[in-house]
Amino acid sequence: METYLRMADLPYQNYFDGKLSPQGKMPWIEYNHKKVSGTEFIIDFLEEKLGVNLNKHLGPHERAVSRAVTKMVEEHLYWTLAYCQWVENLHETQKMVSLFGPFSDLLKWIFCHLTKGIVKREMYGHGIGRFSEEEMYTLMEKDMRTLAGLLGDKKYIMGSTVSTVDATVFGHLAQAMWTLPGTRPERLIKGELINLAMYCERIRRKFWPEWHHDDDNTLYESEESSEASKTYSPLQDFSFYSRTETFDEEGNSISQTPDTDYTGHSLFDSDVDMDEYRDHEQCK
Repeated sequence: METYLRMADLPYQNYFDGKLSPQGKMPWIEYNHKKVSGTEFIIDFLEEKLGVNLNKHLGPHERAVSRAVTKMVEEHLYWTLAYCQWVENLHETQKMVSLFGPFSDLLKWIFCHLTKGIVKREMYGHGIGRFSEEEMYTLMEKDMRTLAGLLGDKKYIMGSTVSTVDATVFGHLAQAMWTLPGTRPERLIKGELINLAMYCERIRRKFWPEWHHDDDNTLYESEESSEASKTYSPLQDFSFYSRTETFDEEGNSISQTPDTDYTGHSLFDSDVDMDEYRDHEQCK
């Protein structure tokens, strides 16, 4: 949801207070005292209320494909990644949870194991949790290969222009890229399905310019680089975002990653940098 808001250039304030929607889910938003919950309903609301539409360049067939991919990711891939995060990889996930105080380790342990139980129960109710671990990973791999095949050598899932489905796909694949060290989905995305890794880097650098980590210059191309890919950093507290902050008061500078290269030689974000350069020129 946050990536969608950034793609639509909508500033927002994020409150990490743990409150859930009336349905007991996340995400939910409040706009002019009106609360809307559920990603799809939030996007519909914002399109109607603010006139934003990331899919206006898509034809009927492309919109249908986009929705089908979105549902595959939200209703299928989501669960296998949740299993990997909160069941199989629980020990590493516990390290990334940000809790402080004299009993932080105990609280982390309690929180993670409670979440593990909730995830397993909900997966069983969904049906996917009734399969064996190996069967679940087979389903996850099929989903990821489907995404890699759809993306191909394109910049975004539906072509050269970002659309709503990219926010959904990135929001899920980002877990495999940065929060599941040493797991099957991480090895897959940073190994055989390298186009998905480049896709994630492209979106991160374009729409999350303040998000930096130690692997900014890592090239996920071969097994030899797999050890470097196992380092990770917890996500920072991105509580407020406004794209206007990427420019100074005179509008004469833009946010850049340290390896910004307008010559187009950067593997991950040369196209991103060129987009930012064109936006900057238009602003001037």
